[in-house]
Amino acid sequence: MTPSRFPLLLLAAACALAPSFAAAASSTTAPAAKNIIFFLGDGMGPTTITAARIYRYKEEGLLHFERMERSARIKTYSNDAQTTDSAPSMGAYMTGIKINNDVISMADAKPFAPQKDANGNASIDACPAGNGRAAATILELAKASGKSVGSITTTELTHATPASTFSHVCDRDMAYSIAAQIVPGGAGYNPALKDGVDVLMGGGRNHFTPFDAARNPKGRADGRDMLAEFAARGYTVAANAEQMQAAPQGRKFVGIYSDVSHLDYALARRAGQPALAQMTSKAIDLLAANPKGFFLMVEGGKIDHALHDSNVKNALAETIGFDDAIKAALDKMEALDPGLRNTLLVVTADHDHTIVMNGYARRGNPILDIVRNVDDGQPARDADGKTYTALVFGNGPNRLNQRVDVDSATALADSYHQETGVRLKGETHGGGDVKLFATGAGSGVFRGTMENTKVFHLMKAAFGF
Repeated sequence: MTPSRFPLLLLAAACALAPSFAAAASSTTAPAAKNIIFFLGDGMGPTTITAARIYRYKEEGLLHFERMERSARIKTYSNDAQTTDSAPSMGAYMTGIKINNDVISMADAKPFAPQKDANGNASIDACPAGNGRAAATILELAKASGKSVGSITTTELTHATPASTFSHVCDRDMAYSIAAQIVPGGAGYNPALKDGVDVLMGGGRNHFTPFDAARNPKGRADGRDMLAEFAARGYTVAANAEQMQAAPQGRKFVGIYSDVSHLDYALARRAGQPALAQMTSKAIDLLAANPKGFFLMVEGGKIDHALHDSNVKNALAETIGFDDAIKAALDKMEALDPGLRNTLLVVTADHDHTIVMNGYARRGNPILDIVRNVDDGQPARDADGKTYTALVFGNGPNRLNQRVDVDSATALADSYHQETGVRLKGETHGGGDVKLFATGAGSGVFRGTMENTKVFHLMKAAFGF
């Protein structure tokens, strides 16, 4: 053997052995995170974040989640559309696959809207057999590993974002079928949830309770009282903040805080409805007792609703409430897990909206106000001599045939709906990238521009699955 060939043979042998060495190293590496909390600001695109920051802390400030040391940009397109809806985008985060618009955590499924029952409610599952297949979610994987799991939201509990954590249906509007999938032991239950999701919170009690023409006209046509079924399975069932706070450790929990539809906007929250920060703190208290750890999904869902309504003030207030929930989680977990050595927190959005920040408003101008000039503080004017607000939408219903002046009192009111460019019946999602922020155990891998599907795989790896 000549000396010149010997190093080459060593190199070849090393390359041949490298995969086995890598596999061995991978199999012995401890998982980075025992706990993962995934925060989803529905519709919370970059401009919404900027506007909320200025609204709360002025230009030089930062929201709590913006102080996290890791950040990335996330591409949001779905399997069949440049601009996603909430179902496939959240499904991508939860399952790691691209999904068609309107579909909940299913691969290769096409949406089929439910049919109306005898009571006039769209509750009959119209999804044909063999239409797609269930894709395992990170919540299901965590449950299978012995961890506790939870899903909480300011929307209906059966809405697209929470539903994508624990159910599989071919159309997001099948709320009654989605409800059935989370009631242990009942017809339609999702067996991948084992003995049940440990903590559930949100709105939409009607999807879990029997139809009554007078008292519950949007109730279940099958007559099931699923809240009673939850209780029979050992769940503590709560209808308001007081009952939530009184829930004991060691029992599963379901809190549904509105009779019909979603929770209230923060600016108009009725007595007894908990804020998202309160829900988050309680959920952590209930889940953290498991020595094997937990997975929790927290959605600030009404950011999206306010933006669809082209009402920025509500959107910013909801974003602040979402940020408060993140701060509550950071404080709680720092006390339970100093330095977040065993806990990963991820904050992101499912999609953008068409909101834009425009003009050259002077620094310190209220973000919801009309634009005022930098030099003299006077209202800026458009080409027709009319005033305009700093925040507007690319599309939506509020396009006048001829623009009129907007004054500060009007623009700053809770009920003001910002003007739009293209006239549509309702404002749409935007197709742009969204931001991601992360901190804690295993957070260093969140960087650069990533597919939304990659977030699932990074969380899965952090759990060691």
